[in-house]
This record gives sequence, C-alpha cells and structure tokens, in this order.
Amino acid sequence: MFLYSLFGSILTIGAMIGAIMSGKIADYIGRRGTMGFSDIVCIIGWAIIVFSKAAWWLDLGRLLVGYGMGLLSYVVPVYIAEITPKNLRGGFTTVHQLMICIGVSMTYLIGAFLNWRILALIGTIPCLVQLIGLCFIPESPRWLAKTGKGIESEAALQRLRGADADISEEAAEIREYTETLERLSEGGILELFQRKYAHSLIVGVGLMVLQQFGGVNGIAFYASSIFISAGFSGSIGMIAMVVIQIPMTLLGVLLMDKSGRRPLLLVSAAGTCLGCLLAALSFLFQDLQQWIKATPFLALVGVLVYTGSFSLGMGGIPWVIMSEVFPINMKGSAGSLVTLVSWLGSWIISFTFNFLMKWSSTGTFFAFSAICSLTVLFVAKLVPETKGRTLEEIQASMNPFS
Repeated sequence: MFLYSLFGSILTIGAMIGAIMSGKIADYIGRRGTMGFSDIVCIIGWAIIVFSKAAWWLDLGRLLVGYGMGLLSYVVPVYIAEITPKNLRGGFTTVHQLMICIGVSMTYLIGAFLNWRILALIGTIPCLVQLIGLCFIPESPRWLAKTGKGIESEAALQRLRGADADISEEAAEIREYTETLERLSEGGILELFQRKYAHSLIVGVGLMVLQQFGGVNGIAFYASSIFISAGFSGSIGMIAMVVIQIPMTLLGVLLMDKSGRRPLLLVSAAGTCLGCLLAALSFLFQDLQQWIKATPFLALVGVLVYTGSFSLGMGGIPWVIMSEVFPINMKGSAGSLVTLVSWLGSWIISFTFNFLMKWSSTGTFFAFSAICSLTVLFVAKLVPETKGRTLEEIQASMNPFS
C-alpha cells in the first residue's frame, strides 16, 4: 500500500518542487517563457514514461510531469489575470480550470480503452500545441512594465485590447501602480509575513488549505475504489462524475463575472459539505447494516454532489483570487508559497487517503465535511469580492502601503 500511495502521489511531489520555483522563474524569464519551459519539461516527462524500461523510469517521468504542472498551475492564472479586462477576468481565469476539467475527463475516458504508453504519448500533444501557440501571444503588459519595458508594455496592451481601443487610462494605471511598487523592494518569502500583507496572505493560503483538505484529490484519485467499497460499479460512477464535472465547471465560468466570487464560493463550499456528509452517512449505514440497498446510491449521490459543487467554485476561484490579491512586487514569492501550499495539501491527502479509508470511511468523510463547513465560515468572514475591480484597486485596498 505504501508503494501504491507513493506512486500515486509522486506527481504532486514534482509539482511542489515546481511550485517553490514558479514565482521566481516567472518573474525572471516572464510569463510566456515560464509556460514554454514548463511545456518542454512535461514533454520530456511524458517521453520517459512512453519509453520506460523499469519502474523508476515511470517515477522519474511522473516527477517531471508534476514539476511542469507545478510551474503551470501558478503562471497560467497569473498571466490570464494580467492580460484580461477587469469585467472578464474572473471568467477567463476560470476557463483555465474548465480546460483542466475537460482534459482530465477526456483522459479518464480515453484511458478506459487505451494502453498506458499510448496515453502518455497523447499527453505530449497539448504540450506541443501550447508550445507552438506561445509564439503567437504577447507577454504580460504588467510584467513588461515591472521590468522597465514601458513601450513594449503599451504595445502588448494595445495588441490585447485591439488596434482601435483606447488604452491610455489602463496603461496609465499600470504605469502609476508599477512606479509606486518600484519604491518598494522586490519581496522575498519572509517579507510576505509583514502586517500589511496579512489579509492577502490569509485569504490566498487559507483558500488553498481549505480547498485541498476538503478532500478533493483523495476523492478524485480514488473515486473508483470509493464507489466499489460502497457497493457501486466503479466505471459507471466514474462516467457519472465526468458527466457532472464539465457542465458545472462551465456554469461556474458563466457566473463568475455576473454573480461574483464570494456567492459562488459560498454555494460551492456548502455543496461540498453536503456531498461529504451524504457519503459519510452512506458508509455509516453500511457499518450499521441499515438500508443496505440504498447505501451505494447514497455514496454515488454524495460524490456527485461533491464533484459538481467543487467544480462550480472551489476548484477554480481560489486560483482566480490568488492571481488577484497580491501586489506585483510580492506576486512571485506569494504565488510560489500559495502554489506550494496547494500541492503540499494535495500530496498529503492523496498519500494518506488510502490509510484514512482503511481506518474509517465514515470518519474520513465526516472530517472532510467538517472542513468544508469551515470553508463557508472562512469565505463569509474573510474573502473580499474582487468582481469588476482592477488588479491595482484590489491590491491597494488589501495591501495598504502607508
């Protein structure tokens, strides 16, 4: 069981290493350069898996793919947040989550019919497409402004907004905010723990901790075995998860810039709490030998409610908010820390989930339900609404320089 859990979680170990380095790499070589570097690392990782001759090759391949994912999980939401207009930013950033959702769902479905080497070979295709696509997109105007390339920054912004668009106001706001930040030093990890960044840090790190410890990766990685242990067909359960996941993520994208971040997060967290509670009750009734025929369906409904609710908000919105709340002089260090916390939580849950389920399936899901209920309180009390505000407005209100 230890080796099985280690192999299952080694991808997240690679992602943690990538996360530690992501902010500094993105600040040093730019958002576009970092995405290109990540794609190359992922292609090498997939190639090692395709041509593997021994078990350690598979471990190395998964480690490299995980490293690339760790870099991408930080730089993609940041790049999207920095290039999109404020009225579309939330929806665009969540489309990233929708694409991940579609990719994972397609992999589940294709994986049911294909050999793992062919599946790994298919894994190189999105990396190659993105690598080629990077040649046709501009660098982040905010990163260019931060590195003193004012003319290139305005040219990139004009290209993004359209040849006839008036960018003078937005360009002035970016320039003014960047000049303010130039008077401050480039922030290291330790500087993040100053009082003026406390609100941003609590919100950014807190959302990631609650997202991961609500059990998402345990449920996602071992969904099939959860259905089987509850007495339901693993393959039917997995297909039902895919059918729920994509429409709910799409609904989250459509609602993001209409209803706002906070209401979606509250509904999503309450739904994940209910889903875990239903799954816990299913295992409890199974232990008590009550309603035996109904318990597999209760587990299925619980996992589907959880998956649908998570896809609606808790899956994507913490990454949206992470990309919005930190000022650009702290974004590298803060992004690395928040992404590391997310992947560390993911590793802890994916590694321990089998052991927790062996200890008590009922207790595991009651614990996840309790954490999801804490998320509702956390969002209600601490998470600000960022809909319809520029990055500069959000960061100035949360991180006063005075």
